[in-house]
Amino acid sequence: MKQTLALIKRELGSYFYSPVAYVFIIIFLISTVGTTFFLGNYFDANQADLEKFFIFHPWLFLFLIPAVGMGLWSEERNSGTIELLFTLPVSMMQAVFSKFIAAWIFIGVALALTFPIVITVWYLGAPDNGIILTSYIGSFLMAGAYLTITCVTSALTRNQVISFILSVIICFIMVLLGWGIFTNILSKALPIWLVDIISSFSFTTHFESIKRGIIDSRDIIFFLSIIGGGLVVNSIILNAKKAS
Repeated sequence: MKQTLALIKRELGSYFYSPVAYVFIIIFLISTVGTTFFLGNYFDANQADLEKFFIFHPWLFLFLIPAVGMGLWSEERNSGTIELLFTLPVSMMQAVFSKFIAAWIFIGVALALTFPIVITVWYLGAPDNGIILTSYIGSFLMAGAYLTITCVTSALTRNQVISFILSVIICFIMVLLGWGIFTNILSKALPIWLVDIISSFSFTTHFESIKRGIIDSRDIIFFLSIIGGGLVVNSIILNAKKAS
């Protein structure tokens, strides 16, 4: 446990010692403000809620989170530090878990820094704080699912650009499966029950459910299963590369 906490602290510290991390946070904050108030026409809606803020998160995460995670293992392999990591008295699963948690915490910090938008909504009206809280929880869980996919692609290749592209493609598919326009097209060619099954594998479907203010165990289990499964696959890939 101590080794895991030490690794998490080391990895988390590496984010905040790097100017790239602050660039990411600034880009993320500017993007959320831009999509909420300009692309989403927040003030035209005349509603004191954060629907226009959270509705763009699946699309913002599609590019920003792969940018954060693409070098988690690719960079370690290119720099040769992965061999040093393998010599530490920790299991592969501990190493994978530590790097993931550190990156997830970093993304959580970036998400928490959007609080001025919440304050703005409080100033303009009386929003449902329960819905705001559950939406943040859903967004954080969804971010973890994006990140674990990026961890897997980063372990598969030394090239960060390839890792980024693969992550974007996979995550885009996971978003698209539950996107209203796409499901409407599918419903014209497939039975409704089959469309429902397909959409149940989408990040969008489960995030939309949480965003309504209802914490359904099925949505939580879905995201945690993606995260847990991704970490196991990540560990298997690295163990295979270590053996070779």
